[in-house]
Amino acid sequence: MKTQGLSSQNVSGRAVLLIAKSAFAASPHLEMQRLAKLAAGVTGAGTVRVAFTEQGTPSLRDALSDLLDEDVETVVIVPLVLPMEPSVLIWLTKSLKRWKAADSRRWPALSITRDIASSTLMARLIGELLETAEALDVPQTNTPPVAEGSLVPAQKRRVLVCQGGPCNAAGADVIWGHLRNQQERQKLRTAGDGTMTAKSTCLGPCNLAPVLQVFPEGTYYGGVNEDAIDRIIGEHLLGGGIVEDFAYHPTGRKQRLRAPSEQNKRKEN
Repeated sequence: MKTQGLSSQNVSGRAVLLIAKSAFAASPHLEMQRLAKLAAGVTGAGTVRVAFTEQGTPSLRDALSDLLDEDVETVVIVPLVLPMEPSVLIWLTKSLKRWKAADSRRWPALSITRDIASSTLMARLIGELLETAEALDVPQTNTPPVAEGSLVPAQKRRVLVCQGGPCNAAGADVIWGHLRNQQERQKLRTAGDGTMTAKSTCLGPCNLAPVLQVFPEGTYYGGVNEDAIDRIIGEHLLGGGIVEDFAYHPTGRKQRLRAPSEQNKRKEN
């Protein structure tokens, strides 16, 4: 990967985009904003934003879309992820290619930094953190902890998003993030029959990646992108009908991922 150098003096028209995996509450969102302010002071960049690849607002796609409307010549993506899986660069490149193909606006030049663990400052950082260690008050007792109760979920629908190797390489993290964000926005836990979502190990049809499966029907969906998620939510989870453009049914024979042109043809018919 060619390095452009984040500390270059020529920062005019450059945006820095800090990305993390997930944020489920206000505190981590505020922490990312704090890091954005730190980055602005260090880099001198006039535009520093944050985004999340999984659940959290804004999503990576939404943050990039906002930058397209601004006078930005370059965007440097800084992954604040530990550890960073090797597949990140693969699915990120594929997702960016797909997003650019669907958006006719002028895109800035894009680059990505190395992960945090590769920094020569990591040893120093760990040393500084060790200096902040505080004792944990964990009293020793012979009394067993009180057993807590749990509610059995009332939701009748389940969506499993595959996290196997091929699906991760095809962008399953981005698809999972879009699904989770839509679950929150559309209140899917209580809408309709109620829907719960979960990550899964390999679901089987790896060559149809990224794959998800909807229960109780057990319907497989392959080649899923954000548009497919939106349709599956509206037509299947809330409407009760299978979205055949992205659905794959057991046939006893191997199936290949349908091209977008084939999906459009199926839709017209």
